Amino acid sequence: MASLLHRLGRGSFRHRRAVLAAWLLALSAVITCVIAFGGTTDDEFTVPGSPAQTAMDTLKKELPSAAGTSAQIVFVAPAGHHITEPRYARAVSATMAEAGKAPQVVGVTDPVKGKVISPDRTTALGQVRYQVTRAGLHDDSLTSLEGTTGPARDAGLTVRVGGSAYGSGKSTGHSKELMGAAVALLVLTITFGSLFAAGMPLLTAVTGVAVTLLGLSALTGVLTISGTASSLASMLGLAVGIDYALFILSRHRSQLAGGMDTEESAARATATAGSAVVFAGLTVIIALCGLAVVRIPFLTVMGVGGAAAVLVAVGVSTTLLPALMGFAGERLRPRPGSRAARREQAAHGEQATHREQAVHHEQAGRPDQSAHGDEGQRGGHRDGSGGRGARGTMGERWGRIAVRRPLLTLSAVLIGLLAVAVPARDLQLALPDNGSAPAGSGQRQAYDLVSEKFGPGFNGPLLVLADTSRAGNPRAATATLVQDLKAADGVAAVGEPQGIGHGHAALIQVVPDSGPSDDETEELVERIRDEATGWQQETGAKVSVTGTTAVNIDVSARLASSLLPFALVVVGLSLLLLLLVFRSVVVPLKASLGFLLSVGATFGAVVAVFQWGWLASALGVAETGPVVSILPILVMAVLFGLAMDYEVFMVSRMREAHAHGATPREAVLAGSRHASRVVTAAALIMFAVFASFVPGGSTMLKPIAFALAVGVLIDAFLVRMTLVPAVLALVGRAGWWLPKWLDRLLPDLDIEGERLAADAGKGGSDRDGPGLPAAIGGAFTQDRPRQDGRR
Repeated sequence: MASLLHRLGRGSFRHRRAVLAAWLLALSAVITCVIAFGGTTDDEFTVPGSPAQTAMDTLKKELPSAAGTSAQIVFVAPAGHHITEPRYARAVSATMAEAGKAPQVVGVTDPVKGKVISPDRTTALGQVRYQVTRAGLHDDSLTSLEGTTGPARDAGLTVRVGGSAYGSGKSTGHSKELMGAAVALLVLTITFGSLFAAGMPLLTAVTGVAVTLLGLSALTGVLTISGTASSLASMLGLAVGIDYALFILSRHRSQLAGGMDTEESAARATATAGSAVVFAGLTVIIALCGLAVVRIPFLTVMGVGGAAAVLVAVGVSTTLLPALMGFAGERLRPRPGSRAARREQAAHGEQATHREQAVHHEQAGRPDQSAHGDEGQRGGHRDGSGGRGARGTMGERWGRIAVRRPLLTLSAVLIGLLAVAVPARDLQLALPDNGSAPAGSGQRQAYDLVSEKFGPGFNGPLLVLADTSRAGNPRAATATLVQDLKAADGVAAVGEPQGIGHGHAALIQVVPDSGPSDDETEELVERIRDEATGWQQETGAKVSVTGTTAVNIDVSARLASSLLPFALVVVGLSLLLLLLVFRSVVVPLKASLGFLLSVGATFGAVVAVFQWGWLASALGVAETGPVVSILPILVMAVLFGLAMDYEVFMVSRMREAHAHGATPREAVLAGSRHASRVVTAAALIMFAVFASFVPGGSTMLKPIAFALAVGVLIDAFLVRMTLVPAVLALVGRAGWWLPKWLDRLLPDLDIEGERLAADAGKGGSDRDGPGLPAAIGGAFTQDRPRQDGRR
């Protein structure tokens, strides 16, 4: 892989104008496709094959108006008056008549004629039915409906319009997302010490995001793509795009500080750091595409859209970025005497010391120190600093604290993360409804009024479909079913049955005592389904439960049942991939367990905020309650890739130092010294981008963005930069052990670029430039230690 990326990086550097033109052409092409084929997004949830969805599909054929979405118009009389007073009743009826003429409306229910009046006679609830789903509504349909409420308002009534046609709110805009980009630019400037260098990762990331979002917009005309999928793709593309470019550009400037030629440095940076970028990107892509196994189209599209954003980010980082390096030339080389130059010179001197120690021990016929977990007592320095004494970078000082008493560090981190994960036991999943919409929105006000005056179940009624085609007496079968439903626990009201299909079926509206996302409503759905067999035996009617609420319940159930299998697949994949990369048993096990700790702590934080209400007002959480059902499985997929990303860059630096003769503790500190700065910058950038989506995010996106932001902080700083050094220092040389039989079985993917290093060691060709110095070869150019501990 490294050899291929080396050629790709060199080619992009040399043919930079052609590469830039190709990306501009791609951008122009997707813009053209958006204009020609673009449509609208569709946030409708469906679960093919589920009981509720099967019944809904039947309704679409037999009674389309019942299968479409609906809106509610809530009329409230002034204080001291009743809605049944003649002048108010006339205004309500006039308004409903006007609503029936609104675009795409196929029917209305006048609450005065239907007697849908609250017990205190102050409020009336009108229903407006559409033949299309929420996604099929035109942009102005709901606005036109709101405009029909004039007669009621003129009469002095308070009117609120809501219902499932409105959803639970959308993002309030993308201005706050710019804050994430601004923070990223600040972090990059501090990291590189150069505003010019800091702008390059941001430029490439924005290019990748633009191509991805425009591509998704172009596909909306032919595929069902949700608005949440586009937001997730934007969030992921910006975050990983900046990070991947940061990794490669950091390696490039490191090599330039060591005196390497600009062209050769761009090629080598693409080959070495680029290999890690490709590996990390593939892990995220595989995990996101794995969401398709859940068999929920909405989630599949989100996964594929996010995977596309990551794929484009990898492509931009390995082609456009080397081309921009070519345009920048010597301007990216750190100035002599600058902080970046001094840091790299110190790193080169340290690795040279490790190589000299390894050669000395090999010539003396003794095992290299890396074969012993002597904590730096043989050769090197007793402080474990690798020759830097008590001073060092912030990352090194942090690493020294972590490994000073590794067992204590390990225990403290484990206890802390497990404590944060405790609330995750109370994790409740549901799909958002208007009860979680922004407090000032019309749909939220309508939802609250309906709950207060009629009961929470009126916000999410169930539809019971009775197929009476095989019943001896269809009318009697329907009457028996209605009587049983009225007597059932948890039922607030049962509507009059509506005959469909030439009288061979009936549709009955059932209003629960509880809200759409309450556990009691789910239990009611299960009870009705359990009783269906008895009703069929007794009356011959086949009964099924459907409606928006029932479909959402089935979606949540499908997601909950898929969580454990998906987690096992993700953890198994991480074990396999890290085994191939590091050829170690301990590293994959440690990485997978660390990932599970990060996920558990993240879910605990989500429950504390979005269910328990901690810091809810500060984060703009409109209503506490069940967490959006897609969050756990989606967050696991994304955090998995990011965790493996940080794992590769941290541990590879440690393995490099170990391979060059450092003791286990010195190797850990060397990895902390060199990788912590880049990983810290990457994590802060990820956090800033994800956190920027929290304040203005939709009800569905807000908890996902929060979970990713918290998860990145936990995984990067507590797991990868604290727990990992402690574990590797504790196990010593066993951390790099692999059974010989397994070493022979595993394929060598050359992810570490050993063939490239071998070619460089032979002097290379004039075309390839000078040989690869071990000091700047990075994490993917070291010689792999032999199993007996000698090089």
